[in-house]
Amino acid sequence: MGLIEKVIDIEKSDKLVKLVVDFGDFKRNILVGIKKERENPKEIEGLQALFVVNLEPKEMMGEISEGMTFDIGYSDGIIPVLAIPEKKVPNGVKAG
Repeated sequence: MGLIEKVIDIEKSDKLVKLVVDFGDFKRNILVGIKKERENPKEIEGLQALFVVNLEPKEMMGEISEGMTFDIGYSDGIIPVLAIPEKKVPNGVKAG
């Protein structure tokens, strides 16, 4: 579980934004393709959400992504939503 501290526009991309996410003991930059899904991508700043962070870093649009969101709905063809906790939990808490 991580706290989305900042949403930073990737100007050269029509899909990607960079999230700065606090996982308690560490922070990660995670690129997500939500520009077309949300009118205002910054609306998720300050939210806790579930992320996958045990992936190799990946370069996209000249930026490094160190994880991915665990979202709901994409494979069902609906606009994805974040998997968020029902109440605040410590940053860095693991799923399962």
